[in-house]
Amino acid sequence: MKKQLLALAIGSLVALPSVALADKGPTVYGKVNVSYENADNGTDDAWELNSNASRLGVKGALDLDVNNLEAIYKAEFEISVDDGDKKGQTFAQRNIYGGFAHASAGTLIAGKFDTPLKASQGKIDQFGDLGGDLKHVMGGDERVSDIVQYSTPTFADALQLNFAFVPGEDAGGEDDGPADAFSGSLVYETDMIYAAIAYDSEMETEIFDLGDDAKADTLRLGAKAKLDIFEIGAMYQMSETSDEVEGVSYEDNAFLLSAAVKLDRWKLKAQYGLNDLDQSDDEVTLMAVGADYKLAKNSKVFGYFSQVEEDKGDLEDSTFGIGFEHKFSM
Repeated sequence: MKKQLLALAIGSLVALPSVALADKGPTVYGKVNVSYENADNGTDDAWELNSNASRLGVKGALDLDVNNLEAIYKAEFEISVDDGDKKGQTFAQRNIYGGFAHASAGTLIAGKFDTPLKASQGKIDQFGDLGGDLKHVMGGDERVSDIVQYSTPTFADALQLNFAFVPGEDAGGEDDGPADAFSGSLVYETDMIYAAIAYDSEMETEIFDLGDDAKADTLRLGAKAKLDIFEIGAMYQMSETSDEVEGVSYEDNAFLLSAAVKLDRWKLKAQYGLNDLDQSDDEVTLMAVGADYKLAKNSKVFGYFSQVEEDKGDLEDSTFGIGFEHKFSM
């Protein structure tokens, strides 16, 4: 019943008359990204059809009776184009929030959404949501529930500070404070240069050295340059457990390098990542190469190959895929 009501609600927004949409939205948007892939774990392989975080969302803003202040909202859901099911759900929550935006005071939002540290990756990752995604060698990319974030206005059309906190919501337990986890970032962005520094404190994320999730303190540095037809990106991250786990402190040190070249409708791209594990003295490496062909401004086909493996462990995953992506909004 809930799934039917959600589908009906989104459909009704699309069908609203234009008079009702005069208030900066709502805008219905999304993308369909489908790939046909061969996934090989070193022992067995299988052909799969994947949806790669395809999504459907509604966003907009409402003018308020206060100068330069507006109410903003967003409700975005992942949709599974391949089989209609995401862990038992037709619609899986992505970034969902409400808040306020002021021209000179900044933006305040609350809900469930990407932390400033996750968002600080910008478009450095050339293989997001595919087998070559940076998440295969880096933790820290978290979408968090019960999070509140303030973002400053953009200074000099380039610089912005973001700060978020998460209340514990565990009455009588260890996590019962007004702000038990923090995430922040400082982002500089122009047409040619993107650079960011971000930090998480006490944020639950994957620690590769531990082989599990734990509360971690994470520092991330990232940058990307667009030089004519070339794109060059780099990211460094250090993450360690906030508290010892059974008397042991675990630490990951990872980096990612990415590059691309645009040739007319073609985009050729590659990236390499490595995570140096402290306690296990192992290394996890990521390699990916691929090509996109643009069919239109919001439509492309692509092919790629990626490999993720451990130096000493048993992990040896490789993926070959071809697919397409269509973006839309109305």
